[in-house]
Amino acid sequence: MKVIFLKDVKGQGKKGEVKEVSEGYAQNFLFKQKAAAPASEGAMKVMDQQKKAEDKKKAQEKADAEELGRKLGELSVQVKAKSGADGRLFGAVSNKQVAEALEKQGIKLDKRKIVMDEPIRALGVTEVVVKLHPEVSGKLKIHVVEE
Repeated sequence: MKVIFLKDVKGQGKKGEVKEVSEGYAQNFLFKQKAAAPASEGAMKVMDQQKKAEDKKKAQEKADAEELGRKLGELSVQVKAKSGADGRLFGAVSNKQVAEALEKQGIKLDKRKIVMDEPIRALGVTEVVVKLHPEVSGKLKIHVVEE
């Protein structure tokens, strides 16, 4: 019996796949758990439409991420911090502070997307990577000035 998986089922298939399974397994387990549906022509068309809509949505998200990456590349974020005479900071500038400074400039970005190996501990300009999408990353210049 051909079924369309509505959920990931360990050892059988992933969501959206069409596979041949035994009729008893389909009737007694997959259908009752709402993990699969019979693979009729109507269900196949609906699945194709959902897949096309999902692909279109993913393409739009990637395009938006690329646009944001270009915008961030041209942008320089200024963060104020207290420092000593030699230019070393008292404390450090974290990705949270950078995200807050970006938000003041009108760009809302999750702090977890700003990738820093370690917090910034000196005055000056530092370039960090911003992970915008699994396939898209951008660079952001952070200018740390004395408070």
